Amino acid sequence: MKVGVPTEVKTDEYRVALTPVGVRELVDRGHEVLVQRGAGEGSALPDRSYEEQGARILPDATAVFEQAELILKVKEPLPPEVAMLRTGQILFTYLHLAPVPELARGLCESGATCIAYETVEDAAGRLPLLAPMSEIAGKLAAQSGAFMLERPLGGRGLLLGGVPGVSAANVMVIGGGVVGMNAAIIAIGLQADVFVFDRSIDRLRELEVVFAGQASTVYSSTLAIEQMLPYADLVIGAVLVHGARAPHVVKREQLKMMKPGAVLVDVAIDQGGCFETSRPTTHSDPTYEVEGVLHYCVANMPGAVPITSTFALTNATLPYVLALAEHGPAGAVERDPGLAPGVNVAGGRVTNAVVAEAVGAECAPLSGLL
Repeated sequence: MKVGVPTEVKTDEYRVALTPVGVRELVDRGHEVLVQRGAGEGSALPDRSYEEQGARILPDATAVFEQAELILKVKEPLPPEVAMLRTGQILFTYLHLAPVPELARGLCESGATCIAYETVEDAAGRLPLLAPMSEIAGKLAAQSGAFMLERPLGGRGLLLGGVPGVSAANVMVIGGGVVGMNAAIIAIGLQADVFVFDRSIDRLRELEVVFAGQASTVYSSTLAIEQMLPYADLVIGAVLVHGARAPHVVKREQLKMMKPGAVLVDVAIDQGGCFETSRPTTHSDPTYEVEGVLHYCVANMPGAVPITSTFALTNATLPYVLALAEHGPAGAVERDPGLAPGVNVAGGRVTNAVVAEAVGAECAPLSGLL
């Protein structure tokens, strides 16, 4: 199979969907790898590192899309990329379709089979291709939030860990999954006072063990969140519903309870955001203010650390890439049923039930569409 790797075109996106390691694995199995010139430069991977492992360098995205049967990307395709997709082609990338029904429609019209990293499941129902970016985004959320609390950046002017005689900041993490746990770990390391909210008692028990008493765990409810907001200096939104639009856990009216210059970091922004006042921002222009509260809603947070992110992502995706190249979508899904929920669009239809509900489309059964 011909596997294509175009350069990412989303603003401030420096990751690439395949490393030279992946090229070598594919080429050794008899596949052809086509990489757009400069695709890996943002991740410190020059063209020659791909060529040395057998890839062919193409001059532009058009050439990659025209020749490749399997397109590997990191972020969702932008309209010019959607226009280059064709019937029978396979797209494997993060899609996050729930908040962008127009993208879902465009992918259906393309006729391509579109598989989303974020809805692929393992045998335990976990999200193995979302996990590495969630780990990175969680750590960055605490790191970025600490930075944004500095006065020149628009924050309160508070050091997260305090100093002797001056109290540490209160960090509120809403959601105790992979993102929330990693955000809390970094906030704890920065010596903040950390409170992690979740609706699963079993998960809170697990976090109590992980944190070893260094953070407080709280059963999440509207009242519990409202009671904490007036004291919070940094709030990290880490809420995830598989494939669906994120629920709003902080409403606009509730922002008035918060301290002026407090910071919100919305890691769920790819799925529409878990704060009512969230809207996507970029690394070049990461924040805005609502009701005196600074919002950090960068939609591709791991893109800021592309060397770490590229290698972490491709370590996770490579087995699935090899399966798709070897067996095609139908064969790969037959061998690994966890790949089936990852198929969001096939045969011009939305095939993931949760995504279909979010984008207002009828869900088509996957069988027969591959």
